[in-house]
Amino acid sequence: MREQMERLPRFKAAAVQSSPVFLDPAATVDKAVALLTEAASHGAELVVFPEVFVPGYPYWNWTMNPVQGSPWFERLWRASVDIPGPHVDALRAAARQHGVVVVIGVNERSPRSLGVLYNTLLIIGSDGELLGVHRKLVPTWAEKLTWTGGDGSSVKVHSTPVGPLGALACGENTNTLARFTLLAQGELVHAASYIALPVAPEDYDMADAIAVRTAAHSFEGKLFSVVACSTISPEIVDTVAGDDEDVRRMLARPRSALSGIFGPDGRPVTEPLVDDEGIVYADIDLAKCIQPKQMHDIVGHYNRFDVFRLHVDNTPRTPVTFTTDPAPPLPSDETGTAGATKEES
Repeated sequence: MREQMERLPRFKAAAVQSSPVFLDPAATVDKAVALLTEAASHGAELVVFPEVFVPGYPYWNWTMNPVQGSPWFERLWRASVDIPGPHVDALRAAARQHGVVVVIGVNERSPRSLGVLYNTLLIIGSDGELLGVHRKLVPTWAEKLTWTGGDGSSVKVHSTPVGPLGALACGENTNTLARFTLLAQGELVHAASYIALPVAPEDYDMADAIAVRTAAHSFEGKLFSVVACSTISPEIVDTVAGDDEDVRRMLARPRSALSGIFGPDGRPVTEPLVDDEGIVYADIDLAKCIQPKQMHDIVGHYNRFDVFRLHVDNTPRTPVTFTTDPAPPLPSDETGTAGATKEES
């Protein structure tokens, strides 16, 4: 980390605003690889994709009651991603081929429970290494019908060729303590992934909400933020709404998505993209974080650590922990079932 901070990289970042091939993980990964390739051809060294881009967001949680939405949970579970697995391998190979750092959201299946899905961000290095698997800590509002919360083990900053990189998903960017945890680890590049949200209350402007959150983190942390949001495709409208005209009108609400790149003064580096599909590019020079930090460094001189203290439990959480090795498994033909195996710690 010290070596990176001394050389303070300059690079081009790309924020992808696009829709998935809804509930089709293989086709969505293919689309992500194509978009990644396009961004790399324009010189991008960091490419950030939307929240749960593979294979999409469970909008039915907002338009149906839980009983109606239950079959849709199963459909999403069947279309979700295993880590490790072939979909992740394809994304890693593309990052390696083009030499870019990638942040992308996926629906992740639990290896232990059929009832658990995670809203997960993959952080992939330019060499294709899977640097981080961040599970959204708290699903927001109706999202609790689909996702299980993650733990503190993934709230970390990663050493990358573009600098110290942290990532949060959607509403987590409103969580002051989560953001401070990343800042306190030396974050200088923040990836924020969102979904288009036309299903919120009518007076809620999602584009403004994204801009406010992103500006706040950039200004408070004196860093650069790359924010990527999904869009609502006609395919998503047809799949979720069907013949329900009220839902179709809801999903067509304007100002439901914003993607862009913000600097350490809290202002957009370039004009953000609202609602439309596309890729936003901007050149980032991390040296521009130095002078603002002298003025107002909330993880340094502009704090009182004798007064305030943040404790973060970064212990990985599993359903069961064995203090000793369980007894060796008995042959299945003697017991009728396979014996217990040690849970991963």
